[in-house]
Amino acid sequence: MIRKALIHEVPEIRRLLTEFAQKGDILPRTLADLYGQLRDYYVFRQDQGPLLGVSALHICWEGLGEIRSLAVVPAHQRRGIGSRLVENCLTEARSLGLNQVFCLTLRPDFFKRFGFQIVSREELLPIVWADCVNCVKFPDCDEIPMVLNLES
Repeated sequence: MIRKALIHEVPEIRRLLTEFAQKGDILPRTLADLYGQLRDYYVFRQDQGPLLGVSALHICWEGLGEIRSLAVVPAHQRRGIGSRLVENCLTEARSLGLNQVFCLTLRPDFFKRFGFQIVSREELLPIVWADCVNCVKFPDCDEIPMVLNLES
C-alpha cells in the first residue's frame, strides 16, 4: 500500500535512503531534511510489514516539482513498487497544478516509461541544483536530468 509518510517512519525512511546514498544512487537526506519535508514523502508497505519503498515529490518553484529519493528495497525491485510510487507523485503533481516535473537519475529508461525526456542541464532552473552541494559526486555529477511536461 502506498500512502503519505508518517512522522514515526522518518528514522526508517532515513535508513533506506542512506543505504542507497552510500552507493551513490541518490542524495543523502538528514533527519532535519526528512522531518522538515515529511509532507513530500510517500511510503510503500505491505500490510504492517517493513518499509519496502519510498519516494518524494518536492516543490521547487512555481509550477515545478521534482521526483526525488526514489528507493525500493533491492529484494523487492522489479515488482512495480517504484512505478507505483512515481505514479503517486505524478498524480499529486497534477492535483497541485504543477506544469512540469523533473528528476535527476542514473536510470533514464525507467523514467522514459512515464514520458520523461532527457534535457540538458542548462534547461533546468538554477534552483534545481541547490541540493547538489550535499552530494558526494559534486561537482562531477553523472545524473541525467529529465523533464515531464504536465500541461495538456
